[in-house]
Amino acid sequence: MLSYVIRVTGTRERWTALEICKRLLCPRIRWYTAGSTDRLQDVLFDLCQRRHFILGDKLTATSLLRGFHSLGPLGIELKKNLINEWWSMVLLKREQVLAIDTLNHLSGESASSTKPLLRICPESWLELLQKRDLTKDQLVALLKEHVGELGALRQDLLYGGLLHYVSCLELVNRKLPFGIAEVGKCFHCFSEDEHNDLPLIRIGERTVASLTWFSSAKTSGQWRDYWLRHRLLWWQRFSQVPSRFSSDHQDNMSVIHYHFPWGKEPVESLCCMDEASLTQMHCGGSAKLHGRDGRKSVIPHVVWVSGDLDRGLLAYLSDALQLTENQLSRGKDQQRMVLKIHPSLAPIKVAVDLGKGPAVDLRLVCQGLSDELRESRISVWPGYLDTLQTPMEQLFTKYDEMGVMFTVLVSDITLENGLLQLRSRDTTIKETMHISKLRDFLLQYITATKKH
Repeated sequence: MLSYVIRVTGTRERWTALEICKRLLCPRIRWYTAGSTDRLQDVLFDLCQRRHFILGDKLTATSLLRGFHSLGPLGIELKKNLINEWWSMVLLKREQVLAIDTLNHLSGESASSTKPLLRICPESWLELLQKRDLTKDQLVALLKEHVGELGALRQDLLYGGLLHYVSCLELVNRKLPFGIAEVGKCFHCFSEDEHNDLPLIRIGERTVASLTWFSSAKTSGQWRDYWLRHRLLWWQRFSQVPSRFSSDHQDNMSVIHYHFPWGKEPVESLCCMDEASLTQMHCGGSAKLHGRDGRKSVIPHVVWVSGDLDRGLLAYLSDALQLTENQLSRGKDQQRMVLKIHPSLAPIKVAVDLGKGPAVDLRLVCQGLSDELRESRISVWPGYLDTLQTPMEQLFTKYDEMGVMFTVLVSDITLENGLLQLRSRDTTIKETMHISKLRDFLLQYITATKKH
């Protein structure tokens, strides 16, 4: 199937030519006009809210990028799949990577070596201050005295990787190179209004995937290039338009960006550090820091890869959104919205719903089919449980916007000879398949997509 992309930036005469093209070429043209990026952004945010990928009264690019939002059921499933794919790439397919899980809250001593986001209980501080009649200088002294005891919320996962280096080095028999991987929540603060004397400070959350890679100084440059290339290809692998992911380099820092409708935003960074990162963390003798690189004993350099998976989730939602003209719609300028999420990341693989026939009997068949698919770890949306009858095209529209890969319709024909209708999200083609072959077809399809 041919598709055309026409960029409209011209005058009224060019619009006339465009209308001619629209009639003569193809009814399924994707159109990008002046201001269309703003509209695409609004469509994306509206879709994420309506289909419960992201929760919130009003979504904006700023609130999403800063982590001031919650995920709905479909967003959680998409995020789980993204995390699983990250672990598979980093941990399951490599022998030299160990997984850890550190605390979100750092102790006072640990927090003193970082830029702390302090956890303060307002009630305790008010009670403490109300008991004393303090001057300004006394108040400042009291704050300094107690701040060091509070601890902090972590802002990245590098600290855990460096902290557990010695214990993990023992597990790999002190052999370099090796890596330490972790996925967890991190926190960062923003000023809501920087023009006020006392701006409102908000703390945003993000899920971060971190790989701290230890290698000799001689090979650290090669590993930096390897991980940058590897990570860029990983992000592009699940994208409908891989060129939207790109990388920039500045000194010891490399950044992978995604081109959102509103502009380019970072989704992952890669930083190179020398042995000082370890010697500063582990004071009191460097002998325990030495690893074996062939016959040499060295303190390793560090390549640190840190990805923002919440921002990555938003990138893949933006990447998957496609707008095409709906030929079946009777209204003018009606568009079909579909989230063509990569099969490995799609939150729901198949929706099981009812066609024509006795509802009670069909629901029993749907229930048995859904149980069989779930046992094979295929995520199922139980559309057959909905008691409200929905026109079939509206049903397909709903599932397309949810990113559901396939829709299965069980009907009276299924009761007679076991045949059901299978409809594809990506092609909209409906085909007939025997119920006994559905599970194997889906497993083969998902497995095949993981190899590409």
